[in-house]
Amino acid sequence: MKILLFGATGMVGQGVLHECLAARDVERVITVGRTGVGQSHLKLEDIVQADLYDYSNLEDRLRGIDACFFCLGVSSLGMNESDYSRVTYDITVAAAQTLSRLNPRMTFVFVSGAGTDSSEQGRSMWARVKGKAENALLRLPFKAVYLFRPGAIKPLHGQKSKTPMYRLIISVFGPLFSLLHWLLPNTVLSTGVIGQAMLNVARRGAPQQVMYARDINAAAQ
Repeated sequence: MKILLFGATGMVGQGVLHECLAARDVERVITVGRTGVGQSHLKLEDIVQADLYDYSNLEDRLRGIDACFFCLGVSSLGMNESDYSRVTYDITVAAAQTLSRLNPRMTFVFVSGAGTDSSEQGRSMWARVKGKAENALLRLPFKAVYLFRPGAIKPLHGQKSKTPMYRLIISVFGPLFSLLHWLLPNTVLSTGVIGQAMLNVARRGAPQQVMYARDINAAAQ
């Protein structure tokens, strides 16, 4: 498979990249982001793209891709709805519109969040915006779209979140996360499980488009 990965420098994206590079049936991984991933690998093509709202300069390099794993995102803490939408909705839809045109047989996997509001009408700003992004993706002519809505996530292999608050939580409660991940695998997911689940839905699909922690864990098996 040829995989396109957005958000490879974030905590979830780092985990997904690790799993993709280790997978025998993945022949190429293309990462796109404003900064490089800081590693080299025979399978890896790392594209640094300053403008994540326009991909016209990359179209030749974005053809022939089997799956896109979209892990790019930011915390809504301290952001207004307009600024949060610019990242969470506008960047996602700009990339997806280009990719659906270039690769209509692509599987698109979007990392959303537990509590996302599909109605786009709820009181929670981040949930409304995530729901709007999800709905826009479902309208595009991809082979398949899967919306991952994980809750708590345990990083593996030294992967770190860009969000200071989440880094603090992990540093303080890391052992507890490990215990909860072992005791409640359908509640606390690891970055490795998320990466394996993405690869498996690209390989064989899944029964439902909206996937919560239990569904993601099952897909990883």
